[in-house]
Amino acid sequence: MKLKIAQYGVGKMSKFTMRYCLEKGWEIVGAFDNNPQKYGVEISEIMELDKPYGVKIDKSTDFEQFLLNKKPDIVIVTTMSLFKDVYECLHLCAKYGVNAITTCEEAFYPQNSNPSLFEELDDLCKKTNCTITGSGYQDIYWGNLIASIAGSTHKITKILGKSSYNVEDYGIALARAHGAGLTTEQFEKEIASADEISDEERENIIKSGEYAPSYMWNVNGWLASKLGLHITHQAQKCIPQIAKEALHSTTLGMDVKKGMVTGMSAVVTSKTEEGVVLETQCIGKVYASDEFDSNEWTIVGEPSTTIVVNKPNTVELTCATIVNRIPDVIEAPAGYITTDHFNLPQYKTNSENIK
Repeated sequence: MKLKIAQYGVGKMSKFTMRYCLEKGWEIVGAFDNNPQKYGVEISEIMELDKPYGVKIDKSTDFEQFLLNKKPDIVIVTTMSLFKDVYECLHLCAKYGVNAITTCEEAFYPQNSNPSLFEELDDLCKKTNCTITGSGYQDIYWGNLIASIAGSTHKITKILGKSSYNVEDYGIALARAHGAGLTTEQFEKEIASADEISDEERENIIKSGEYAPSYMWNVNGWLASKLGLHITHQAQKCIPQIAKEALHSTTLGMDVKKGMVTGMSAVVTSKTEEGVVLETQCIGKVYASDEFDSNEWTIVGEPSTTIVVNKPNTVELTCATIVNRIPDVIEAPAGYITTDHFNLPQYKTNSENIK
């Protein structure tokens, strides 16, 4: 079956998601962005193809009419990191019964950070018979890989996770969300202070839909669900990463001076009824010349196991996971179905049958 794909958000990630879809033998039927400089640009330019493909980037304001006129099999959403920021697009997909998959990090497991919007989308998807999910790098390297290692462990007392990535690779919204380019005083006021609150205050903010979780907040929720754990307490702390020397950020369009913030480490600690503690951190920053992506997880128990992945191609792995998940989304039951309820991600050839 030749799937019809729409791309929403034509930035750095879409270069790969669109090309990967084409190489599976699928069809790109629309592309949308809110940047006026991209309107009318041929998507072949984004994918760096040798010849025009036949689809030009349209305004994001035209997206709803597109869904009405040319209902695709699925929409790939690669824009923002917070659930509330992708909600409008996902809501339109749900409204018109169109499947969607997004790289939005909070969308990986939004029920523990924005339950109100999650439930609204879940209910609407069930009414219009479509499926929405969040996936990407975390689906495997922070999720299913760790759950699989847990499956070879007799007793677990703690799960430790640490992953680093270069904010330069993901666009300006993500870089700013990590505090890159701020002074230490600005970081404390604009980012770190948000977590200097009581558990009750945090719960109220979550209920209001205004909480800004770090990526591991949602990963811990996903892992607990996948492993049958029940979280009793969860907290996060954001720690600035400081430039040891001046760095230039092409994404921010500025020099990050020595002593300024290059990004942050967000540490999330979850305690469970079962006694297993999840302590995970993601480190996102503007890299110095000698820094690189890494992913390290340790399951502490009987036996203890550590797995390290150095220099993963995080962007490409994110996009390949999204594309390989597309058949799973299309075949899933209606609703907002997080991938802890899916089968393990699998490599999909261009001859993969879609029901």
